[in-house]
Amino acid sequence: MAGGSTGASDRGGGEFVLKPWELHGEGREFEKLGGQLTKAVAALERDLAALGAPWGTDLPGSGFAAVYGPAHGELVGGLRGLAGRVGKVGAGLHTMAERTADADTSAASGFGAEPGAGVGAGAGAAVVPAVAPARPTTGATPGAAPAVPKDMSV
Repeated sequence: MAGGSTGASDRGGGEFVLKPWELHGEGREFEKLGGQLTKAVAALERDLAALGAPWGTDLPGSGFAAVYGPAHGELVGGLRGLAGRVGKVGAGLHTMAERTADADTSAASGFGAEPGAGVGAGAGAAVVPAVAPARPTTGATPGAAPAVPKDMSV
């Protein structure tokens, strides 16, 4: 059997396994990390604002302020954007899990089987669906192109 949602395989046959429940779990982790990063950025902004402008108005202080102001804005804006993108990775993993489960169900029903049949099931073993969707799925509509994010880079 392959090594989880990573696609790693212990066989030379090129087997690739995606486990929707693992993708949902990782999606929740990314959403959690995105939320934590959002809170950390807000705390950083609060703490920096509480410092005020301790560098003064003399020549060195003015020079520092001229560089710090734009850099501060870029840093905070970049961190906010990063927090949002990390959360979107989680949403993307949920979408991937739903599409994987939908494709598995569709393929299995096309062959007259239940989802998960034949995957590690021994003779006489009860067939249990491999996936219980955690979110409502939209389903695969033949001929309809799914909405795929253009840029999943972080």
